[in-house]
Amino acid sequence: MRHTQAGDLVLLVNEKDRQLFIRMLKPGDQLQTHRGMVLHDDLIGLPYGTQVRSHLGFPFYLLPPTTDELIRNIRRESQIVFPKDSGYIMMKLGIRPGAVVIEAGTGSGGLCVALASMVGDDGHVYSYDNRPKMLRLAGLNLERVGMAHRVTLKSRDILDGFEETAVDAVFLDVRAPWEALDQAHAALTGGGVLGCIVPTNNQLVELIGRLDAHPGFGFVEAEELLLRPYKTVPARIRPADQVVGHTGFLVFCRAIVREAHRVEPATREPGESDSEGG
Repeated sequence: MRHTQAGDLVLLVNEKDRQLFIRMLKPGDQLQTHRGMVLHDDLIGLPYGTQVRSHLGFPFYLLPPTTDELIRNIRRESQIVFPKDSGYIMMKLGIRPGAVVIEAGTGSGGLCVALASMVGDDGHVYSYDNRPKMLRLAGLNLERVGMAHRVTLKSRDILDGFEETAVDAVFLDVRAPWEALDQAHAALTGGGVLGCIVPTNNQLVELIGRLDAHPGFGFVEAEELLLRPYKTVPARIRPADQVVGHTGFLVFCRAIVREAHRVEPATREPGESDSEGG
C-alpha cells in the first residue's frame, strides 16, 4: 500500500458533497476549509484511501489526484480543453512517455498539464502563447501540480514560426489554426500528427478546406465528442440533468511528403527464382 510523503500532490474530498481540495504536502503547512482545518503533518505518512477528519470533525478521504481532477481544478481565466477532449486528443496525437510536442494557445494550461503528465520526465512540451498574463497563470498551475520542469512556456507569435523541429506532434488551440499550417508542418517530423480544436462550424469548414489544399498534410479527420454522465444513486440511476455537449470540433491529420519516392526493385542474381523452392 502506498503512503503519502512530503512533496506529494494529494486530494482531499468529502464523499457526500465531493468538494475537492488539491494540495502539495509540506511539513508545517495547513489546509483551511469551510469544514475545518487539516494539518499537512497529520497527512504525511498515511496510506492513500484513508479517511481523515478536520479539527471540526468533518471527514475527508485522502487520495492521489487523477489528471482529470488536476485539470478540472486548475485556476483559469480562459476556456480550457476539458478532460472529455484532452484524453482523446493525446491518444490521437500519439503522445507517450518521451514524446516531444508543441502546443499553441497555452491559455490557463489545462491541456498543458495533461500533455506534461503523459510525456513524462523523458519527454517535453513546448507551449506557445503571446499573452503574458496567460503564460504566468499557466506557469503557476504547472508549478502547483509539480510538472513545470516538463514544459517550456514561450511568448511568441506562432506565425513567426516554431523554434523546434522534428517534434512528434503539434496541437493548435488558436482562433485561426489554418494560418499556421506551414509553421506546424515545418516543426513536425515526417508522419507526425497535427491536431486542432475549433468551436464553430465555419472555422471547421475553413480549416478542412485549407488542409485539403495543403501539400504537406494528409489523412484528415474531423470529430466531435459528446459526454453523457449518469447519476449513480442506486435507487434512481438515470442520466444527469446536464450533458457535456459540444465544446469544439477536433481535427487531426498527418505530416506527409507528396512527391513520390521511387523504390528501386531488388536485383536478382542470374538464374534466381521468385519461388522458395526454386
